[in-house]
Amino acid sequence: MNAIARFAEIDRLRSQLDCLRPLPEHTVRTLHEQQVLEWTYHSNAIEGNTLTLKETKVVLEGITIGGKPLREHFEVINHKEAIDYVEAIVQNQEALSEWQIKSIHHLVLKNIDNRNAGQYRQENVVIAGAEHLPPDYIKVPEAMAGLMDWYQKRTSLMHPVECAARLHVDFVGIHPFVDGNGRTSRLLMNFELIRQGYLPVIIPVENRLVYYEALDTAHTRGDYSRFIELVASLEQAALERYLRIVQGPMDTN
Repeated sequence: MNAIARFAEIDRLRSQLDCLRPLPEHTVRTLHEQQVLEWTYHSNAIEGNTLTLKETKVVLEGITIGGKPLREHFEVINHKEAIDYVEAIVQNQEALSEWQIKSIHHLVLKNIDNRNAGQYRQENVVIAGAEHLPPDYIKVPEAMAGLMDWYQKRTSLMHPVECAARLHVDFVGIHPFVDGNGRTSRLLMNFELIRQGYLPVIIPVENRLVYYEALDTAHTRGDYSRFIELVASLEQAALERYLRIVQGPMDTN
């Protein structure tokens, strides 16, 4: 499916969902809980967290898993708090800023690496397994200012799914923090999707290789199409799943 057709189908599904609002309160709550659980599990698993989906659920309920590192527990708790913060930004209709990005990152890394939490890196880094080399740390503030300028100028000129995908790609390309860039980038992508009235996209850990390859293609060749298609297909699937649950087993075509 080409991008225009994909975006048209996404918008059709979104309109269909909007027509069903307001949705039953219990349904919305349970769907949101599942969404937060899956988003947290998969985003952490992509980065190497070994907690299973069920173990992640238990940690979110405040229970410690024996034999698992404390860091992995904090990664779950922190990610949930970062989601809460992102949703609050949207709820308050606040514009995205570097300060908020640093705040999101601080939540992701707090109690794990407090020295670097919310602080742009002061050293050069490489992205393991990728051809792309992030900019010198001295250029990070300038690159982030450029990204924010692009975002403010372009966000109304492209489809929200494309904008969200490109925001993710370009943020990761800068790699402004020593650690936690992946989780932060997916939070930023979903901030934009939620802000525009779409569902958050969850990159399944099973798709990690395809995800990384699409990112590297965008970074090294300037070709965003594979990554945009990945995000768009996952957004469409999320909407279809949401509609199936809300409506019951009905044909959404």
